[in-house]
Order: sequence, then structure tokens, then C-alpha cells
Amino acid sequence: MISLSKPRSLRAPIARARRHRGFTLIELMVVLAILALLAGLVGPRVLNQLGGAKAKTTAVQIADLDKSLELFKLDVGRYPTTEEGLQALVARPGALGGWSGPYLKGNVPADAWGNPFRYTSTGGSVEILSLGADNAPGGEGEAADIRNTP
Repeated sequence: MISLSKPRSLRAPIARARRHRGFTLIELMVVLAILALLAGLVGPRVLNQLGGAKAKTTAVQIADLDKSLELFKLDVGRYPTTEEGLQALVARPGALGGWSGPYLKGNVPADAWGNPFRYTSTGGSVEILSLGADNAPGGEGEAADIRNTP
């Protein structure tokens, strides 16, 4: 009987080649689908944490500005006026007596979204306000206002 199969010496290299040929297109597509599913589930949670970090950073900045304003008040006897603003913490406003600043290193910081803080003084109290991610009054979540007073 005549055998049509390849001799044994030729079968071994072909079998080894099949074992080392790599991934099929279907296997790669399954892996990509799993990665896309994971990114879809984890991505929004990571982005929400990032947003929450910006709001927390802005709240910490406001607390630091509030403490600097208290030091200003101890030296000068009053808070900066609304017109003097937070700039009074880094540069002497006019010929103000008792000012021993600067009370901040560098310039007045912006909030975590790059917007300037809004400052109002009513004589006995001050308000430092960040309008949030949308830089508009009100809002919810990332767009919510953050202030030093309740």
C-alpha cells in the first residue's frame, strides 16, 4: 500500500511552525473587545475622581487664602476692601500702615479650572468664591460654586 502522507521527517517542522505562528485575528478581536469593555466601565469612574480632586484642590486653596486674609487683618486691622481684592495679599495697597506682606508666595492663585477667585469684603467678613468648572453662578457637581462661607 502506498502512503500519501508526508514522511515523518517533514511533519515535525510543520507541527513546530503551527505552534509558533502567533495569534489569530479572532483572538486579537476578543482581547480588544475585553479592553474596550474595561475602559468603558473604569474610565468614567476615573474621570469623576479627577473632577472631585479639582473641587477639593479649590476648597484647599480657598482655605489658604482665608488664612492669609486673617494674617492681613492681624497686621492691618481690617480685611482688604473689595476694590483692593486678593491682590492686597501680595502687594501693598497704597500707603497702608501695618502691612508686612506679602502674605502669599508668588501671585494670587487661580482656581483648579484656571479662573480667578472672586473676593468680596463686607467689612467684618469676607467671601472667597470659585464658580466651579463652568465659571457661572450656581450649578451642580463640578459646576457647583465653592466658597469659604457656608
